Amino acid sequence: MLTRLPDWTLLFVVLLTVAYFLLTHEGLYALDDYYYSRYAHQLLNGTFRLEPDPQGLLHDPLKERYLIFGPVAVFFQLFGLNIISATLWPLLATLGCAALIWRMYRRREPVVAAGAMLLLGLHYFTLNLTNYLYPDNILMFWCLACAAALLRGREPDRRAGWWGAGFALLNMAALLSKETIVYYLPFYLGVLGLDAWHRRNGRFWLVAVGTGVVLLLGYLGLYWHYTGDALYRIHLIEHTNEFLKEGNYLAGNRAALLARITWQPLHFFVGAGLGLMLVLAGLANGTPPTATPERPDRRFWLALAGSTLVLYWVGSTSLSSYNPITLLPRMTTPLLPPLALAAGFGLRRVVQDGGWRLWAAGLLLLGLATWLHNALSVVYAGPGLWLLAVAAGSGRPRWPQGLRTGTSALAGATVLVLALALAIRPVYFMRKPSVSEHFAQERIVRQHLSGLGRGTVLVDDYLIGNYDFLYGFRVPPGLQYRRYWARDSVRLAPAEHAWLLLNRATLSNDELTRKLIRYSPDSVLNWYPRRRLLAQDGRVELYEVELGGNK
Repeated sequence: MLTRLPDWTLLFVVLLTVAYFLLTHEGLYALDDYYYSRYAHQLLNGTFRLEPDPQGLLHDPLKERYLIFGPVAVFFQLFGLNIISATLWPLLATLGCAALIWRMYRRREPVVAAGAMLLLGLHYFTLNLTNYLYPDNILMFWCLACAAALLRGREPDRRAGWWGAGFALLNMAALLSKETIVYYLPFYLGVLGLDAWHRRNGRFWLVAVGTGVVLLLGYLGLYWHYTGDALYRIHLIEHTNEFLKEGNYLAGNRAALLARITWQPLHFFVGAGLGLMLVLAGLANGTPPTATPERPDRRFWLALAGSTLVLYWVGSTSLSSYNPITLLPRMTTPLLPPLALAAGFGLRRVVQDGGWRLWAAGLLLLGLATWLHNALSVVYAGPGLWLLAVAAGSGRPRWPQGLRTGTSALAGATVLVLALALAIRPVYFMRKPSVSEHFAQERIVRQHLSGLGRGTVLVDDYLIGNYDFLYGFRVPPGLQYRRYWARDSVRLAPAEHAWLLLNRATLSNDELTRKLIRYSPDSVLNWYPRRRLLAQDGRVELYEVELGGNK
């Protein structure tokens, strides 16, 4: 059973991930999607500029993440410019993490492989980030690949030079995706120091450090050539931190600093659904009960998860001031691969060794479910109750022999319980209706607003910032987009028309109406009493309207 367990787990994770990607995709939904897509389009048409804006107006850190929008440009070339091709890269990176874990441990540690793939791949925010063009899941893939190269490349009988060069290249790829790969640096230095102390793996480190220095010098030289500042990217990040200082914990929010570096991260991790990983990873610690020598993998992933966790807890995103990282689920992706693998080793020890670990895991998970006392509690309560049932029943005569501690059946059943518990939340969101109606809106625009007609399209305050994406960044000449409230200032020339594009999903989206949109669909229609419905697709409507100044 155990030899096939990772294969079936990988298949389940891949199928659920692809289903989630397709069934919950909200289209273009955030600024990151838009800006990365625009840079990818600029790469394709040759208008992308490496140097900063000559007027000093645009200081966008996203522009420096070449391995986010670079691959997207390839997908645009292959499949056309649309939101699905824009988000294929984060989807493939997410699936790549599961494939890497499967490749590393399907034979060596099948229970670890199955547990880690589920905990990482079915973590709700891992799935949630598959259909947005954010850098986080892409960085997660590079982080896992970097750590795997460091672990495997230092094993005996490996071609250490090639592994060292690969390790350096993977870290450069991560740096070109998002800066938070630097959270792994303390761990790298610790492993280097231990290897130097024991005088081992010299060839790996010599090639890795040499290749890394060459790559870094070339990278800094590129910035020196185009900007006159080799540390331009660091200064850009510091400039961004300075611009946002009103909301950080040292300026505008200093009173919350103590909570942020004490109990708040724990509350955040548990509330984000990471309690399963934290509990199981904690139970992976300790000396194995047998005297059989073990590979360093368990200690490696525990140490990497621990060092990264400490940086998330008390680290700073700024070199010039103390500013802890924002507690958002998407910020945790570098932490997830080592934490999931450490939790996989913890799961193996729980089902193999049993005893107090079964009781501890079950009680802790039930405690987290009680603490949260919300819909997420089921993710903790289900596995917790199962582990407590195994702990209480495995010593009784009537308990099935196949489900006793150390059996393959118990490992398989526990993995199944984890899979069912983790799948509940994604499946729930897969069944919910769209909150953006992006695809319906895109169909309306392409069918009715992409011809040769001239005039003005009146839209909401969200679409006004990204409508050109719907045209592949090539809006037809003679067509302009204006906000709803600009209706009195629009003047139409003869033969021009005015259209009202109304997306009821956008205008009822809580995330937008709290901050950006201050009007309802009915109020918008009241502003345009002289209207004629031209098309409707789902909750998206297109009207031709007469404006007050154009009789």
